[in-house]
Amino acid sequence: MSSLIAPHGGELKNLYLPVEQAEIEKTAAKDYPSWDLTHRQICDIELILNGGFSPLEGFHSENDYNSVVDDSRLADGTLWPMPITLDVDKEFSDSVSLGDKIALRDEEGVIIAILDLSDKWVPNKEKEALSIFGSKDQVHPAVGYLFNNAGDVYLGGKLVGLSRPSHYDFKGLRDSPKELRAKFDKWGWKKIVAFQTRNPMHRAHQELTFRAAKQVEANLLIHPVVGMTKPGDVDHFSRVRCYEHVLSEYPEQTTMLSLLPLAMRMGGPKEALWHAIIRKNFGCSHLIVGRDHAGPGKDSEGNDFYGPYDAQDLIKEYQSELGIQMVPFQMMVYVEEKAEYQPIDDVKEGQTVLNISGTEFRRRLAEGLEIPSWFSYPAVVKELRKRYPARHKQGLTIFFTGLSGSGKSTIANALLTKLMELGERSITLLDGDVVRKHLSSELGFSKEHRNLNILRIGYVASEITKNGGIAICAPIAPYKETRRQVREMIKPLGGFVEVHVSTALEVCEERDRKGLYAKAREGIIKEFTGISDPYEIPENPELAIDTVGCSPDEAAQRIILKLEGMGYIK
Repeated sequence: MSSLIAPHGGELKNLYLPVEQAEIEKTAAKDYPSWDLTHRQICDIELILNGGFSPLEGFHSENDYNSVVDDSRLADGTLWPMPITLDVDKEFSDSVSLGDKIALRDEEGVIIAILDLSDKWVPNKEKEALSIFGSKDQVHPAVGYLFNNAGDVYLGGKLVGLSRPSHYDFKGLRDSPKELRAKFDKWGWKKIVAFQTRNPMHRAHQELTFRAAKQVEANLLIHPVVGMTKPGDVDHFSRVRCYEHVLSEYPEQTTMLSLLPLAMRMGGPKEALWHAIIRKNFGCSHLIVGRDHAGPGKDSEGNDFYGPYDAQDLIKEYQSELGIQMVPFQMMVYVEEKAEYQPIDDVKEGQTVLNISGTEFRRRLAEGLEIPSWFSYPAVVKELRKRYPARHKQGLTIFFTGLSGSGKSTIANALLTKLMELGERSITLLDGDVVRKHLSSELGFSKEHRNLNILRIGYVASEITKNGGIAICAPIAPYKETRRQVREMIKPLGGFVEVHVSTALEVCEERDRKGLYAKAREGIIKEFTGISDPYEIPENPELAIDTVGCSPDEAAQRIILKLEGMGYIK
C-alpha cells in the first residue's frame, strides 16, 4: 500500500497489496468471516481502494460517520460530504466482533479486500436522510435505498485491497485515478475540466461542455457514471456508445472519455461537493456544475428536491478548500432565430426558444416520432432507438390480478389466442396454476411463499419482455407491494399493463367448481384469498374488467383495444 503526490490533484491513496503479498492474504482469508458485497458496496470499495475516494482508507468509522452527517467533514476536519459505510444485516453483524478481519467478496465469490473491523453501530437513518439528502421522502432514490435496501448495522474499518473488481466491458475506457493522471501527464494536459453525467449526451450537452472548456482554456474529460445511477436511467452500455459518437463532434486531441464506477446517491448539493473531490482525485482542475446537478427530480408532492442552482451555491461556499475549480453553467436552450444554443439567461425577449424535455424525448422514442436534428445527433438517436424501440416493437407484460374464480385464466387464454393471431411477437402465458406446478412446486400458501411465487413470475416475465416477447401473467397476486415490485422489475425493460379482473367475491364463490371457497369458509383451507386472507384492490390498473355480463371474447377484445390505444400493437 502506498500514497503518491502527482502534479494533478493531491495525495492519492493506493490500498492494494503487492501481488505476492495479496496471494498470501487470500489464503489466510479463507478462514475469515465472509461478506458478499452488494452492487453499491462494490462500487464504493473500488473507489476506496484505487484512491478515487482519497483520503479514505476504508469504510467510515462511527466517529467519521457522525462527523460527516453533522458537519460534512471527517472527524479530523477534512471536507467529506457523503457517508461511505458498509451496511450489513443484524445476523451477520452479530456473528463478528471488533478486531475481526472480514473477507469482502464480489458477486462471484472473489475476495476483493480485507476489512479490519474497528467499528459496529446501528445508525439513525432518519437523521442521515435529513442531513445528507434533506428529506425523508422515499421517492428520493437514496432515501428509498437507505430505508428499504441498506442493512440495519454499519461496519467500519480500514481496508487492504487484494483484487480489483472485474469489469469485462469497455476496458479501454476504464481508468483508475493513477492511470488517468498518467495519461494527462503524457499528453501534457495541465488544465482539465470534467463533465459529470448519467444521461446520454445531446447537442446541448456538447455545446455546454465545449463552451466550458474554452472558457477556462482547458482540455475536456467526459467522465460519466457507470456504477449505479437513478432507477430507470438509460443503461450504461447504450450511454457509452452514445458518448463515443459525440466525441467526434469535438476538435481532435481536445477531449477524452473515461468511465467512473461510482454509485450515485442523487444527493444534489452534497453530491456535487462529493463529485468535485472525486474529480480532483482523478487529476482534474475544474468541474462543470450545471442546473440541478445530481438532482433526483420531484418528490412525492411534485416539488423539486433541490433548487436549480443549490449545488453551485454550496460549492462556492467550500471553494477555497476543495482543490478544484467549479465552472458553473446554466441550462442551455436552442434559439431558433440564431440557430444555436445559448444559456437560458442570455435569451433576449421575443426570441423563440426550442427545447425538448427528457419526458418528451422518451415519448417520441416510444412512439417512433421524429427527433429534430437541432436537439440531438443522428448517430445518438439511432443508438437510443436500438435500446428503446417504438412501443409496438417493445417487449410487453400483461399482468392479470384478481380473486380465484374471477375469470383471469379464461380471459388470458382468449387474449393469448388473439395475440397469436396477430403474429407480431412471441407470446408466453404464465398462468398461476401452471407456474405453481413447474416453477414453484415446493412453495406453500403463506404470505411469504405467495409473494415469492409472484416475484418468480415477474422475473420470468421481465426476461421475456427484455427480449422483445409478450408475457401474459395470470396469478391472483393479492398484495399491492408485490405487484409494485413486479411492475418496477419490468418497466425499465418494456411495457407493463396491469389488468384487474374485478369480479365480485360472491360471483367468484358461485362459480367455484373446485369447492375451494367452501373449504376456506369451513376452515379446511387456511389463508385463502378473499376469505381468511385479504385481497388488496389495485388503485390504478391500466384496465379493470368485471366479467359479469362480459364474455371472455369481449374482455380479450377490450384488452386488445387498450393495447392499440397505448401503442403496443398496431
